[in-house]
Amino acid sequence: MLRFSLTLVRHGETYYNRQKLLQGQGVDTPLSETGVLQAEAAGQYLKDITFSNVFSSNLQRARHTAEIIVGNNTHSSGMDMVLEPLLRERSFGVAEGHPKENLKNMANAAGQSCRDYTPPGGETLGQVKLRFKKFLKILFKQMLEEHGSSGSDASPGLSEGVTDHGVAAAASSDCNSCVNEGLHGVSIHTLVVSHGAFIRVAVRHFVEDLKCSVPPEVKVSQLMSPCPNTGICRFIITVSQSESGPVLHEARCIFTNRKNHLENIPTE
Repeated sequence: MLRFSLTLVRHGETYYNRQKLLQGQGVDTPLSETGVLQAEAAGQYLKDITFSNVFSSNLQRARHTAEIIVGNNTHSSGMDMVLEPLLRERSFGVAEGHPKENLKNMANAAGQSCRDYTPPGGETLGQVKLRFKKFLKILFKQMLEEHGSSGSDASPGLSEGVTDHGVAAAASSDCNSCVNEGLHGVSIHTLVVSHGAFIRVAVRHFVEDLKCSVPPEVKVSQLMSPCPNTGICRFIITVSQSESGPVLHEARCIFTNRKNHLENIPTE
């Protein structure tokens, strides 16, 4: 069996995010100055985790965020990343490029909630989930091929400055804001940079469909709340290879939507 950590990060703020305009897939504006600072902060927060694999949506706002995070990493700087179209944001069709309030009005007119409503030309939530499921199949296959012989009980891929005591503390319930939380005994780490609506669908799939374990005393509604720009989610995944392909044995949610690294980022 192979156990690895999966760290999901939303891209940094864009100018459209700041103006509350929908981007989706057809509109792809660059990171704002604040977005670059957010990505730098996320990179510093994650800098001592040795990422063996990095995947990013091929939209520029996610790609730039991933480049900044990897560039700040102590061990993974300069490594190649996979630009994966399956990780693109949900398509919002005719609503893209317009205020989010317009989407709410369209949903109200259709008698639906904004989250469940699909504007003309857009993707349904089911279609987005299908994309994520396809990505998971690709991810599990690649991880087993590249790291299947790695021992899951090897020491975590953290910097030499992190002591055994620090790693043990990270695994305890008292360290619920520690960057190493949940990584004790895990040596393989994967970074995925994507988008807000996509990550929300991904977390829901893990929790509702894959029945992953969740942190105690945390409401499911909190886990699946909207992810802030450069919000961080972490899952621990255990998979094995069978004759029919990769098999998921266990998924554990360590945290979602973490934003400790943003405390000193100025807001406009």
